[in-house]
Amino acid sequence: MIPRRRQTVVVVGDQLVAGHGDGRGLGWLGRVAARTHPSVPEADFYSLAVAGEDTTGLTERCMDEACRRFAENTENRLVLGLPAADADTGISVARARLNIANVLDRALTQEVSAFVVGPTPVRDADANRRLAELNTGFSDVAHRRGIPYVDAFTPLRSHAVWQRELASSRTGSPAQEGYGLLAWLVLNRGWFDWFGVPDVLAED
Repeated sequence: MIPRRRQTVVVVGDQLVAGHGDGRGLGWLGRVAARTHPSVPEADFYSLAVAGEDTTGLTERCMDEACRRFAENTENRLVLGLPAADADTGISVARARLNIANVLDRALTQEVSAFVVGPTPVRDADANRRLAELNTGFSDVAHRRGIPYVDAFTPLRSHAVWQRELASSRTGSPAQEGYGLLAWLVLNRGWFDWFGVPDVLAED
């Protein structure tokens, strides 16, 4: 059996990528990485988070920062954890779509495999109405390019655990159970197919 090359997985996003609010310090990314390693032991994960960032800020820094972690002798992968801040900063859906399209097009040009995790619901109902439109737009951008997209907004918007944790949080971030829900969505919406491997823990 020919050994696989090392996998460099760079994850760019807001404070949820850093796991803010999780008492265990894992966030969704730590949980996903722990579940991934038995199937992809050669994967190295790099988290690049900026709290409160919108898609304009993400676009400006994403590939430049990611490319510092990529190497010619690895399979380079980019995960976008899309922020919810666009709902507050007044960025139009068209502009937000263009921001993410620019990142993904640059990744494709540089032969970097991409995976997108959509924004998650927040406490504010008006912001959630905007996020629903943004989520639809982001999903369309990814799917037009054949890139996996995890709709985290729709299943979590009315989920009792997610809403309870947001309501009890001083910062608006989820806690352990909420991050567990988000990790489950990522892992079960094309994650292992993206790597081209089975989930060996699911087969036990």
